[in-house]
Amino acid sequence: MASLNVGNLGEFLREQRRNAQLSLRQLADAAGVSNPYLSQIERGLRKPSAEILQQLAKALRISAETLYVQAGILDERREPDGLEVHSAILTDPALNEKQKQVLLQIYESFRKENGYSSDIARAEGLDLDRTAPDGEDGDGDERRQDGTGESKKDTRGADGDPHAT
Repeated sequence: MASLNVGNLGEFLREQRRNAQLSLRQLADAAGVSNPYLSQIERGLRKPSAEILQQLAKALRISAETLYVQAGILDERREPDGLEVHSAILTDPALNEKQKQVLLQIYESFRKENGYSSDIARAEGLDLDRTAPDGEDGDGDERRQDGTGESKKDTRGADGDPHAT
């Protein structure tokens, strides 16, 4: 866990309090803390707990995460780049290469749909314009899993009856 950055937190709280046009006493009352304690936090003399930060955030109508970042409890969020997910998929020993590629394609299609860059996928040569395979294994035959992990040719009839010829 990061060390608390109390000085910057106090300055940040004072600025937020002033922007909300609240007096020290009004914020202390709204957050359920004592006036002297809030004053000490703002001056960088006290290290508030996560619970107190949450109460202050609620009273200031800002996210608790914002105060946690200012206090050094949380690291500031970065825009997700997907590198961790790619790495996890590619190094998972329980997946074969084809499964890894399909998972990466699906993941990247969701990222693309949500407006995130797909630089990693392009660098790895994934074709994001192609939809994820829907039962294809490369020869055009539809296949299904039979529960044993082995791929079997699907011989079901047009109505879904597995006994149809």
